[in-house]
Amino acid sequence: MRIALVTALVASLGTAPIQCSRQPDPALRTEDSAGDALWDLAQDFQKKNDPAAAHATLSFLVERYPSNRHAAAAREILAGKGDGGA
Repeated sequence: MRIALVTALVASLGTAPIQCSRQPDPALRTEDSAGDALWDLAQDFQKKNDPAAAHATLSFLVERYPSNRHAAAAREILAGKGDGGA
């Protein structure tokens, strides 16, 4: 009886979640995503007066990471509606 109780307890603990599940807060990220790095790279190209490289980088960002937080701003810049320095 005691062995069965211990076995059941161990089995139930093995299936219990280690921590509460929750969605991560994007504002608390400590690492940049690939899309964030591309955005920063495009801004760097813009500051160095290389608009062709900035345009190519923003195009790649929009194509490969369309849901990135900077994708909408990149689309506006590519469409000529943004300032490119945001």
